[in-house]
Amino acid sequence: MNDSPCIDDARPYPYAFDPARTALVVIDMQNDFCAPGGFGERLGNDVAPARAIIPAISDVLAAARRAGLTIVHTREGHLPDLSDCPPSKLARSRRQGAGIGDPGPMGRVLVRGEPGHAIVPELAPADGEYIVDKPGKGAFYRTGLEAYLAEQGIASLLLAGVTTHVCVHTTLREANDRGYECAVIADATAAFDPADHEAALRMVWQQGGIFGWVVESGAVVDALAEIRRG
Repeated sequence: MNDSPCIDDARPYPYAFDPARTALVVIDMQNDFCAPGGFGERLGNDVAPARAIIPAISDVLAAARRAGLTIVHTREGHLPDLSDCPPSKLARSRRQGAGIGDPGPMGRVLVRGEPGHAIVPELAPADGEYIVDKPGKGAFYRTGLEAYLAEQGIASLLLAGVTTHVCVHTTLREANDRGYECAVIADATAAFDPADHEAALRMVWQQGGIFGWVVESGAVVDALAEIRRG
């Protein structure tokens, strides 16, 4: 077995990882952010970039499952009584015309258990994959993710999902401060504005990889395939 596969064309330099200590984290690929009529679109965003990355994430998920990686999915949303939603966040959403908790085409906006809160069917979690329900942008804030990763012996994270500059980047920075080695999968992440996506990716690898690495999904799939052939 190739115990430490390496992605040579990662930015800013080759990314080697131990598959036994690496988790794939798929962030917020929910109807509310990726489907027409969801929270993201109701804020005036084009959800096409979010939908366009579904095939790349699907490919990485399949490869990670075959290779036996730890897999985590996150969902942003709030309790039905909104007791975990900061007043500033609630007020901001209402000013933008899509108030958290308000009725919408996919149920109450950003509320746990509603259709909009669900992960898109193409990327549905498999049995046994860990699901993080988070009230904020970062996957570590007020969740059990850190304890779960510690139990699994995880030291490295592969990050995919939406949006690159908000929830992906917040999770990346939280993880970086906790000592995790992180690689963002460029074509398996997206922002509603492509300029935000590109700027966020550059922030990851600049200054010698201040937050980690940027890799491509094909390179990840190839590296994981080498594990299976080993």
